Amino acid sequence: MKEEIKREYQKIKDRMSLEEFQERIEKRKQELDDVGFMDELSIATMITDEILRDENELISEKPEHRLDKISKLEEGASTPLTGRVMRISSPRTFTTRKGKDGKLTNVILADDTGEIRTVFWTENIKFLKKFSEGDVIRIRDVNVKGGFGGRKEAHLMPRSTVEVLDPSDFPEFPEYTEEITPLGELVEDEEVNVIARIRGISRVRTFERDGRDGKFVTLELLDSTGSTTYTLWNNDVNLIEELGLEEGDAVKILGAQTRRRDDSVTLTHTSTTRIIRGDYDVPEVREEIMKIGDLHEKDGVTVIGLVTRVYEPIEFERNDGTTGSLRSVEVTDDTGSARVTLWNDDAFLKINKGDIVKISGARVEFDEYSNSYRINTNFNTRITINPKSDESLLRLLEEYREHLRPLKISQVLEIEDEGEEVDVVGRIFSLTDPREFEREDGTGIVRSMELADETGKIRVSLWNEKAQKPLNIGDAIRIENARIRFGLYSVELSAGRTTRITEPLPEDIQDLPSFEELEEMLYTTKKIDELEEDNTDIRIVARVIDLFDPKEFQRGDGTPGMVRTVEFADDTGSIRASLWDEKAEMPLSIGDPVKIENPRVIYRDDMGGGRLELSIGRSSRIEAATERDMKLLPSFEELQEILYPLKNIEDLDDESRNVMIRGELNEMYGGRILSVKCPSCNERLDMNEENICNFCGELVDEPRYLLMIPGWISDDTGEIRTIFFGREAEKVLGMTTREVVDTINRSADESALQERVEDLNGATVTVIGNAEFDEYNEELRFIPRKVVNIEL
Repeated sequence: MKEEIKREYQKIKDRMSLEEFQERIEKRKQELDDVGFMDELSIATMITDEILRDENELISEKPEHRLDKISKLEEGASTPLTGRVMRISSPRTFTTRKGKDGKLTNVILADDTGEIRTVFWTENIKFLKKFSEGDVIRIRDVNVKGGFGGRKEAHLMPRSTVEVLDPSDFPEFPEYTEEITPLGELVEDEEVNVIARIRGISRVRTFERDGRDGKFVTLELLDSTGSTTYTLWNNDVNLIEELGLEEGDAVKILGAQTRRRDDSVTLTHTSTTRIIRGDYDVPEVREEIMKIGDLHEKDGVTVIGLVTRVYEPIEFERNDGTTGSLRSVEVTDDTGSARVTLWNDDAFLKINKGDIVKISGARVEFDEYSNSYRINTNFNTRITINPKSDESLLRLLEEYREHLRPLKISQVLEIEDEGEEVDVVGRIFSLTDPREFEREDGTGIVRSMELADETGKIRVSLWNEKAQKPLNIGDAIRIENARIRFGLYSVELSAGRTTRITEPLPEDIQDLPSFEELEEMLYTTKKIDELEEDNTDIRIVARVIDLFDPKEFQRGDGTPGMVRTVEFADDTGSIRASLWDEKAEMPLSIGDPVKIENPRVIYRDDMGGGRLELSIGRSSRIEAATERDMKLLPSFEELQEILYPLKNIEDLDDESRNVMIRGELNEMYGGRILSVKCPSCNERLDMNEENICNFCGELVDEPRYLLMIPGWISDDTGEIRTIFFGREAEKVLGMTTREVVDTINRSADESALQERVEDLNGATVTVIGNAEFDEYNEELRFIPRKVVNIEL
């Protein structure tokens, strides 16, 4: 036992044993179990005070010194209090500054001199079981304080006790009467008692006033004389759950305050109001559900329908500068469809396409813009998602709901009507970065992605705010109201203003494969030597064996673009690829293993021979290969040996491709090493005086220059004619094309670098390339693709 508790016991040790004292503490702890802030010492002190008080009559309790008349109570006094119970509020919950939960109940006591609000705190709530309205009670030890509006209040203390007295001993006290006011006879600004049935309970709504957040809930009440609404505010909202109130319950409400709202008188819950649920004689609720096909202008309408379309919330500014919200949904029953406008908090209800909703207490208005009736929610509207009433209608709507299920992507790809709206569910398979574009009314944003399910994949264009939505590859999403459009290669989807992108419902993704499973389903892994022109839905695992710097260009619509040439290889061959825009900026290094998905395989026929190439654009994916991907991929060094066998020149023939030769440069010619081309048509440039290309007719601001250095390579077995182009020519010469152009322009001599080129004679060079037959000279020539090494 703690020393503090022992000291309390010392005050009463001659009145009871220590064991009895401990038993009382344990018993009181059980009684005060729900009082979080009452510790063992506080309970011990309370018991000690009670024993001492019972044995020593307080001076204030002697008849000549009585201070418990309500009109005589003074602030700061601790005194007994006697009165008739005129009101008992429903218990209210609160949270202390330390975060502990508590309760309080207000009890109005009256005697022949006045009345006072008496506050029962958490530890006193148990006394409420002793009495009810009309009883006369005596409370020992109340603390009188100043209350709201300058009125005095009596607060019970932890040691307070309550005793129920014989009312016949207090004939002077006012009588308690419980007059019930019919709802049809309510008058504003009165305190009334009513008995009614709950026809509806709104959801909890929020508001802001003077910088503080609040909440409220509204009950729609009905009796045989009429109906009204009853509003509970802030913490009193919790009474709905604490009392277990539901639609259809009969209740008695004591001490409600009447208020005028618009053209009707409503009820408000106050700090002294009490709600009692019971079996009272009030009419059963008979709700009239209006068919959507029968809509006409009317207040207080109830409809049940299937949500067939959901729009995103919209925010707006009210005249007073505050922000409001609205959202539209479309609902359908067996007679028609209507748009419902949800305002403020209702705009953020979690309503999904395919939900069945019951909307009660709404207003129907005629919308001249759409030439149809529209349903508006308001302050008292109640919205129930997937209700349990009207089973026959619900069964019918359940059947309609089956037709709203999202389509499989394979079904979407077969649609032939452009502009049709569809819903789909899938995983994001590829995703580009948002990019801006100019339109007539300003700047727009667009982003592309591929969506996939187990039946296929489809390209989706996301516009403006949809393009800025946070999305990640592999995410499962649901897209509603996307429009069909015909793309360059197949059907595509457009997600614009009326489209909605949300998390899928549990039933949507029940059978949706994982991202890894989709990869295996939708892509065929191919080796480079297995590629064919126009292959689709393929995957290639390879290493970077050559890299060019990214280059900027301007598209036909004036927007800037970027492209980068990269060469990839596996153990069967190599292929050149063009990486476009954001793909061109991907960090890559020679030797990196990569996985390429959904590239375009195209055939190129330029620079001395046809070949396949890859185009890796917005619908393609390129990423670092995983350990699993690289299982059968050779190292970079092994690839070089496999792909580029070293050959003697005498062994070359016109089928020698991707071979390596090593030899000495000779007869290198530097008389005319620049080819000037038109940047528009890539033809050799022959301009007139106005800088117009004679071949394509386009204005040429800056020609495109191609560096070409012809010569021979010889080894111990023979020699072969060669021409070094572009980057390989730059490596051999040790100058960039720009530097060559500037040197020739300054000297005005095409052969200004003749001596530098001739200095290359005798250098040993190792090159990779292809041998081809030159029909004009009737001899074999070697086209270098990569200069591996040069030794001057």
